[in-house]
Parts: sequence; C-alpha cells; structure tokens
Amino acid sequence: MARIAIIGGGNMGEAMLAGLLAAGRPVKDLVVAERYGERARQLAEKYSVLVTSVADAVENAAIVIVAVKPQDVDSVVEEYAKNVTAASGDSAEQVLVTLVAGLTTGYVESKLPAGAAVVRVMPNTPVKVGVGASALAKGRFPTNEQVEEVAALFECVGTVAIVPEEQMDAVTAVSGSGPAYFFLMVEALVDAGVAAGLSRQAATDLAVQTMAGSAQMLLEERGADGQSGGGSDTTPAHLRAMVTSPGGTTAAALRELEAGGLRTSVDRAVQAAKTRSEQLRITSE
Repeated sequence: MARIAIIGGGNMGEAMLAGLLAAGRPVKDLVVAERYGERARQLAEKYSVLVTSVADAVENAAIVIVAVKPQDVDSVVEEYAKNVTAASGDSAEQVLVTLVAGLTTGYVESKLPAGAAVVRVMPNTPVKVGVGASALAKGRFPTNEQVEEVAALFECVGTVAIVPEEQMDAVTAVSGSGPAYFFLMVEALVDAGVAAGLSRQAATDLAVQTMAGSAQMLLEERGADGQSGGGSDTTPAHLRAMVTSPGGTTAAALRELEAGGLRTSVDRAVQAAKTRSEQLRITSE
C-alpha cells in the first residue's frame, strides 16, 4: 500500500489523518510533518503515527498532502521542492496534493521541478468521520492513473467530485465552508428550542438527530432517483413538500424563514465566501 505523507497537523491535516485511519489505512503507511513541537507530540501520542520533518516525511511517499495555512505555503513548497530535486528518480511518480484555499496548481507547479504532478483538492472537515465532500482539480502534469489514485484516497473519507479548477472558489464556498453553515443552523435551532421551553439537552438531542435523519433521507432519495449532483434541486424541494401540510405547523414556520430572507441570506453567504476565496487566491501570475 502506498505511503501517504501529510504536511501540516492543523485542523484539516488532523481530519485527514483521523479519517484515513478510521477507513482502515494502516498507521505504518502514514507519516506527518509538523513544525510545531507541542502539536507534533500531541499527534504522535493521539494517533501513534510517525511525526517528523518534511524531508523525512516525503521520502518514499507516493502521495504528499499539503494541509497548511496560506501564509505557510511558500516555505513548505520551497522545502518540498528542495527534497524533490535531491531525491532519486522515484520522486517522478510522486503526486503533490494541496488542500490550501486559494492555492492554484499553476502557482505550485511554478515552484517545483518541471513536470511535477500537482492535484488540488478542497475537502471539508467531515472527512474526519468518513463522510466528507471533496472536490478535485488536476494540474497540467498528473497522469489519469495518478488522478484516479488521489480520488480513491479521498473516497476513503467521503465523496469526490472532479471539477475544472476555475470552479474551486465556488466549491470552497459551498462545501468547504458548508459545515459551518450547518452547525450555525443547528445552534440556532437548539437556542430556539430552549426559548420554546425545552431543556438544552433535549433541544440538542432532537435537533442533531433531526438534521442527521433528514440528511440520510436526502441521500437515499437522491440515490433512488439516480441523481448525482447535476440538477438535484428538485429532490430537497420534494422532501420539503412532503413534510409541509397545507395550513400546518411546518408551513407556518417556513413562511417565517422565507419572510426573514433565508434564501437571500444563504446566497449572500456563499457569494461572500466565494469572493473571499478569490481574494486569497495564490497564482503564478
């Protein structure tokens, strides 16, 4: 089984590590590069994984995942480039996978030896529990086999969509940031339940299970309809209609959500996230 190196032990790096281990990836096939000593110690103790330098981590790795903050990208890519240049011919088969918001494949390619294989992926934090949503865009040089290998890796921790790179800012806004929208909705629903007279524990239990069950219904309905992402808006609309009896409690609640501008707020939120992703974009230009 191919060795996987993860550079960066922050939230997304740890989420990928935890998700891959939970999916059955042997710990011996995973290595982490983390520059901060205390964080390195925490990861090593929690996951029993080897935590080392970038140079040692990328050696003999088939896939190298860069999961650092945008401000750390240059130093990490520079260090990686030095080690690729100094490595044996086997490094030509290595794929560099970036999980950094705004980081284009062109920028990374410009920092690496000619022909280096670069793939850009935008996952979200549910990869930690094996149900993430990841979008993948290839650079100029990966082979179809390499792209399939990266896609298969991320399919271990959720679903994968292959998209043109120009759509990655929209991906970031919808699925990359999406879990935070969901958690905010749950938080608001719990607070409203408490205001309506429930205990916080009961409101939390009910809200969380309601969201989980509704998501499962949506997934199963999409599967039954054979829909897979393209014009899928009819399915949530259909399920919403099934819950909404004319003149009933749900209809009354939905009127308030619409009057409060829910759709407009969601659209503005996604557009704001997309714009911010565009502002963070790191290109080779």
